[in-house]
Amino acid sequence: MSHYVNRLGWRHRRPRRVAMLSVHTSPLHQPGTGDAGGMNVYIVELAQRLAAINIEVEIFTRTTATDLPPTVELAPGVLVRHVDAGPYEGLNKEDLPAQLCAFTHGVMQAWAGHRPGYYDLVHSHYWLSGHVGWLAAQRWGAPLVHAMHTMAKVKNANLADGDTPEPAARVIGETQIVTAADRLIANTSEEADELVRHYAAALDKVAVVHPGVNLTRFSPADGRAAARARLGLPQDALIPLFAGRIQPLKAPDILLRAVAVLLDEHPHLRSRILVPIVGGPSGSGMARPEGLQKLAARLGIADVVRFHPPVGQEQLADWFRAASVLVMPSYSESFGLVAIEAQAAGTPVLAAAVGGLPVAVRDGRTGYLVQGHNPADYARVLHGFAENPDLSPRMGDAAARHAQSFGWDTAAAATADVYTAAIQAHRRRVRSHHG
Repeated sequence: MSHYVNRLGWRHRRPRRVAMLSVHTSPLHQPGTGDAGGMNVYIVELAQRLAAINIEVEIFTRTTATDLPPTVELAPGVLVRHVDAGPYEGLNKEDLPAQLCAFTHGVMQAWAGHRPGYYDLVHSHYWLSGHVGWLAAQRWGAPLVHAMHTMAKVKNANLADGDTPEPAARVIGETQIVTAADRLIANTSEEADELVRHYAAALDKVAVVHPGVNLTRFSPADGRAAARARLGLPQDALIPLFAGRIQPLKAPDILLRAVAVLLDEHPHLRSRILVPIVGGPSGSGMARPEGLQKLAARLGIADVVRFHPPVGQEQLADWFRAASVLVMPSYSESFGLVAIEAQAAGTPVLAAAVGGLPVAVRDGRTGYLVQGHNPADYARVLHGFAENPDLSPRMGDAAARHAQSFGWDTAAAATADVYTAAIQAHRRRVRSHHG
């Protein structure tokens, strides 16, 4: 009898231990370099908050250097496992599908040392991990929860000039994962709609969980003036900031073109504008890393643009505080975590009305959303900030308040609920197979 009660009690329980898969980007990497970005931050923060609510997390990622230990404790209850798959250095994301077998083998080897049922659930991030997750979950008899982060069909529908379309193999892979997963986590309801529309995902499989932001790290702190002093930036300048990976998709060139239009129409602003571009080349931007510098020179604004390599999270928070406005003219953005981070730091955001950005930014209150990518439209908004010096602090206050609802604790609790639902769905499926 007690066994039966146990089984009933087990039905609604959360997993004790989750295998989290992040094949192509390590949670230990510096965001803003190579393929490391918002997803790294997402995985690290989520794993730590899950551990805090007693769900242990083991993150499997590819070994990218010879001196890495096989396991690293990231935080109590969060373990990073390095899996050998392919050469350590110099593999692009595009080369990784060929290494998925080797990666899967490494994951299976790690598991082979444990008793059956060691991992209660598999949570994969991005399609490369989804493929490994699909096999692992099936082999272990565990439910699979998958987060796309970005989708090939959506990216291909919103390509920037000079960007390479995502390959057919990725589209096929994503379609297979959607079918295999017990639950799919979308960052926004728009992403949930795209899963249903482009990949025929079953409605009841898709759950929306907004990513969180580290509200202790990203806060207005001691304010704009202090942050500018620390970074050596002029106190009274208009500072539109770009922060992120430098690639066509993120469209930093739109900001440069907008500044050129602004200075063309209002030359007197040249002496009091500074445009920091903080980040490293990535993806299709790797082919021409100096392309943006050349563009700034060609537009005749090299004197007001300052290029800065990627920085750690603490210093990034200072850049956000120091800016008059964060500019995100992206062509596609599943959520746009930096938009929430900047707002949490008390800075308004000027963004393209794409993907999750209309959820992240309250148009007219915490920033401005622009339809399309016409530099003149961005220049108009920047002019408003230049002419009206109290606009930035006023919107910044509203932005910091708005960001409070995006804490990671909320995101982790919602994710744990999705896990519980996935476990139930998986048991129902297993029962009906054996029924």
